Amino acid sequence: MASRTPSAAPTSPRTGRSGARAAGSTDTPGGPTPDTTAPATAPAPVRARKGGRAEQDTRARQGAPAEESSPAEESTPAGKGADRSGERPRRRLSVDERREQLIAVALELFSRRPPEEVSIDDIAAAAGASRPLVYHYFPGKQALYEESLRRAGRELAGRFEEPADGPLSERLYRVMGRYLDFVQSHGPGFAALLRGGSVAASAGTSAVIDEVRRAAHDQILSHLAVPSPSPGLRLTVRAWIANAEITSLEWLADRSVPLEELQLHLVQEFVAALTLTAAREPALAAELAGFFAAERPDGPTGRLVRELAVLFADPGIAGAVAALVVEPAN
Repeated sequence: MASRTPSAAPTSPRTGRSGARAAGSTDTPGGPTPDTTAPATAPAPVRARKGGRAEQDTRARQGAPAEESSPAEESTPAGKGADRSGERPRRRLSVDERREQLIAVALELFSRRPPEEVSIDDIAAAAGASRPLVYHYFPGKQALYEESLRRAGRELAGRFEEPADGPLSERLYRVMGRYLDFVQSHGPGFAALLRGGSVAASAGTSAVIDEVRRAAHDQILSHLAVPSPSPGLRLTVRAWIANAEITSLEWLADRSVPLEELQLHLVQEFVAALTLTAAREPALAAELAGFFAAERPDGPTGRLVRELAVLFADPGIAGAVAALVVEPAN
């Protein structure tokens, strides 16, 4: 009788496992029983990926500070099937760099929209960071707003700095050009704050604005070079700064006047206010003579004087003004 070759054990179509008995097992009526005498092999320990959730949890239980995730890890993941092979790896930011980045991003958002319309989520998304990371550096939106405002305030105060060279009105003209450029680029956020209608206004934000006004006041007085500024002169300077704020914010609302024209008008209004103050203070009048002597015909003051001369040359106005000059009879 021909011998029969043992065939391979059938494979289960559902499990894909061979039906052959495993080595180290014995048959019993109830089925194969594992050989308990064979040494059991313990599963290899799973090693947590550095920076992964398991490692972060372990570090937290041990009291160690959590590592900051890199911007690439915090950015929104690409969609399924997206080819990211062309992307360059993004450098991990240091603590100081991340804080500076958050302030810069927040200032950009607050410059385009009123602070109450900007959320922590908006800032986190623009910075490519997570919401918890923003809270790691700042306790809330108000703190981040005040810090970004302090940064903007220092920049704005610096724009009033100008070398003491050339006629005074031309120096102020350059200063106001930088001031209005700043107002134009930081419009909505500063408009909400200066108008006092922002829910984010606080003692901290008010202190920032007061510091900017104080810097502007001190810079203008230094350009006047008056040895002992009188209370009247200080009041004139403060009133003009307030007028510049109100006028520039109104310009932001409609922009009906060219920016260069507004710049010239603000400087000429200061010259007019200074002249009126000198008419009441003899000591300032003596300083004003040197001020006018240094001006040029094509400068802001020269143009103002010509415009006033034409105005007062009008027969109707000249006659009315002449009547006002006459001393009233006692």
